[in-house]
Amino acid sequence: MQQINDIAPPARDSQAVPRVAGWLLAVAALALLVVVPLATYWGVRAGALEGLRNEGLAAAQSRALTLESMLDRQRAVVAILADDDRVKDALRAGTQQSRDEVSAKLERLRSETQSAVIYLMRGDGYTIAASNWDQPDSFVGHDYSFREYFRGALVQPTAMEFALGTVSGKPGLYLSHDVRDGDDLLGVVVVKVEFEALEAAWSRSPNATHVTEADGRVIITTQRQNRFKPRPPVAEGSLPIVLPVRGTSWHVTMQVPMRDASQTAAYAAGAAGLAMALLIALAEQARRSRGRAVRKAAADRAYRAELEQAVAERTRDLSEEIRERQAAQLRLSQMQADLVQANKLATMGQITAGVAHEINQPLATIRLLAENGQAMDPGGPAGDNLARITRMTDRIGQITDQLRGFARKATGQVGAVALRDVIETSLMLTASRRKASDIPVRLPDIPPGLAVVGEQVRVEQILVNLLTNAFEAQEDVADPWIRIGLEHRGDRVVLTVTDNGPGLQPGQMAQLFAPFATGKAQGLGLGLVISRDIARDFGGELSADDPVSGQGATFRLTLRKAA
Repeated sequence: MQQINDIAPPARDSQAVPRVAGWLLAVAALALLVVVPLATYWGVRAGALEGLRNEGLAAAQSRALTLESMLDRQRAVVAILADDDRVKDALRAGTQQSRDEVSAKLERLRSETQSAVIYLMRGDGYTIAASNWDQPDSFVGHDYSFREYFRGALVQPTAMEFALGTVSGKPGLYLSHDVRDGDDLLGVVVVKVEFEALEAAWSRSPNATHVTEADGRVIITTQRQNRFKPRPPVAEGSLPIVLPVRGTSWHVTMQVPMRDASQTAAYAAGAAGLAMALLIALAEQARRSRGRAVRKAAADRAYRAELEQAVAERTRDLSEEIRERQAAQLRLSQMQADLVQANKLATMGQITAGVAHEINQPLATIRLLAENGQAMDPGGPAGDNLARITRMTDRIGQITDQLRGFARKATGQVGAVALRDVIETSLMLTASRRKASDIPVRLPDIPPGLAVVGEQVRVEQILVNLLTNAFEAQEDVADPWIRIGLEHRGDRVVLTVTDNGPGLQPGQMAQLFAPFATGKAQGLGLGLVISRDIARDFGGELSADDPVSGQGATFRLTLRKAA
């Protein structure tokens, strides 16, 4: 009995060792389940917030630049009018005919500069001419000497005030400029700018935007209930971005919601927690399986062999499941990266349309200056140059209209598209690149009535992409050229775009239409992928001929012929 008692305590100690090890493993597993998801959450959230901050800064800068451009254009208008001889004559002579002539001119100028109203006051604040002179709510005859923008123009050349209109009741910015004959004050010219269209455009974005004056009062806003009130506090869960507006005491404040960043981080943390839970479960399962195998080995070797075989099969199944989950995670990561890249391209398209739109605004001022110059010196030595400037502004306007049309969102309506118009527009959109490289383009004879099934904007997108690729492929070619071919195949029309560049390499064919596969240093690898998808949406196809050494590259766009 004494021997049995002496042996018993070591047995209890040996049972305690696995129990302590089990507790330690449980604590370590719990720590991993907490630490790994938390670290994943904060890491992913920090990266997502940095991306949101950069995107928000770019959007805020774009909005500030838009305001600066509008203000610069209207400042130029009042400055030019303040030096106009017809305006000065109307203030000096005061005849009704001269006032009506100035009013008609202000009406034309208001339409061209997209301002709300332009009007001319005497030195005592009495309005003698206005762009709305023939309207029921005309400013002519009203006394605005009480206005801050009028009093400011009397002591300095220019002044500005954001306020409600006494006649229209609409908010807007008043820009004024004194009109002088030498040192003598003749009057004040004023232009009013309203921002309803700008606010409506900003409201389509989820980013709340406010423009405030130096005292913090809101004047332009996507939330009209905040106008003329102190700047509202930053909404919870939003990232504020504040930028100054050049030439003013204004500031643009944009609030970027951080909800998407938090959701993305939460999804990543959940995925990390699920992965850790799965790994811990697999480890525990393996540990228990090994324990069962050890306990049963002493009793029955045959049963142990059968059990080991079952464990091996289960392990293979679990390993396969792990590989499938890892592959799914890789696909998810790739899809997220593709989505970010697509969002960047959409933003680039919006910026392109905005730049094309903004070019037209200073262009109108250039045209106005040229026409004023012709009117002030008809038949003078500069008349031919001014007329040439006017024609060139028309040409630039035509080009920007084409750019805006190309950047415009597709309507989704498929119909008959004139093939000749599509090719001519695509060549115009790529004209600068073609002329810079001096590359001739050979065109086929296109019947005037030939049309294909599609949507004009998206068919132009395919041709612009193919032409741009052809131009870039021939940057170092001695005698470059591009040929556009036309074939009729029953109810199909085949357009070919051929160049005499180095051509495609055999290894490129397999990845030619794969997303983000590109051989260009600055390329994105999406042009041909998007173009093929567009062609297939119209029931057509985009393909490339097999490469032939020394014969350049040929792409074929097949579309259905319109009835």
